[in-house]
Amino acid sequence: MKLAQLFSIYPQLKWGHQRSADVKFICRDSRLVQAGCVYVAVRGQAHDGHDFLPQVCRSGAVGIVVESESKVPADFPGAVVVVHDSRKALDQLASRYFGNPASSMFCVGVTGTNGKTSLTYLVESILDAYGWATGVMGTVDHHLANHVWESQLTTPDALDLQKRLAEFKSLGAKAVAFEVSSHALSQYRADAIPFDAVVFTNLTRDHLDYHGDIESYFAAKQRLFDEILWKSEKRDLFAIVNGDDSYGRRLIVADKATRWTYGEREADFCFRIKSQGFSGCQYEIRHPRGVTEINSPMIGRHNVYNCTAAFAVGHAAGVSSETCA
Repeated sequence: MKLAQLFSIYPQLKWGHQRSADVKFICRDSRLVQAGCVYVAVRGQAHDGHDFLPQVCRSGAVGIVVESESKVPADFPGAVVVVHDSRKALDQLASRYFGNPASSMFCVGVTGTNGKTSLTYLVESILDAYGWATGVMGTVDHHLANHVWESQLTTPDALDLQKRLAEFKSLGAKAVAFEVSSHALSQYRADAIPFDAVVFTNLTRDHLDYHGDIESYFAAKQRLFDEILWKSEKRDLFAIVNGDDSYGRRLIVADKATRWTYGEREADFCFRIKSQGFSGCQYEIRHPRGVTEINSPMIGRHNVYNCTAAFAVGHAAGVSSETCA
């Protein structure tokens, strides 16, 4: 990709002498900068990427993205883009560089304190049964069929996220299920993902060392359902929300998306447990298409919540109730 193509979304920038340069890769780690790199200076908790700009400019970067030009060497020959928030810019540029691979896949984002991992695996099972090869990114690993990659974070940073999506696409993925953490939402790591469906499982007191208080934690989760979902260019959008959770009932959903609730009380996808024991659980789900009886080897009410949410995701994807079950 040419530098001019990558930076075409920024009409106001200083081009320098590298406009026709080939971009070899994008990075935010100054230690990795080599010739042909675009460097994005991010302010982190421990270090500020702007402090390493002199080193970056000597290492062959063809372009840099900064929040302030104050530390950019005057003789830097490459392009300089000044943005309000370099984390947001990194997210946009990573998606552009890797060709926005998520645009051709059915994308499901799952957020909440508990249940994210289980739910992404359940969604994978349903969509695989539908005939869509489905990739999963989360706490345990990243995988698609027999291909497995190690996971460092619940939700990777924007560069690793888009790179993995591109790999999924090259391997034939038709869908992907993500765990979307509150840290990732606060740091704009998933803002460039064109989600088809997003799921809210629940919210309990967690990660307050990072967010400070429960309301800030909730506000981070909220971004997925209004700001990020609203930006998706997909045609049919769905927000699937645990209606039994007090924070789920407070969620504001983008007005162009369909809101579906799930739970044990009054909900669009309402389950009723009939019996359960060591061998499994029998329950029914009442939903917009009717009533579906399910026999699951998974026991526990929390698993029925997750299965019901996955059932709703399947409906959002156009999967039959029989296949979802």
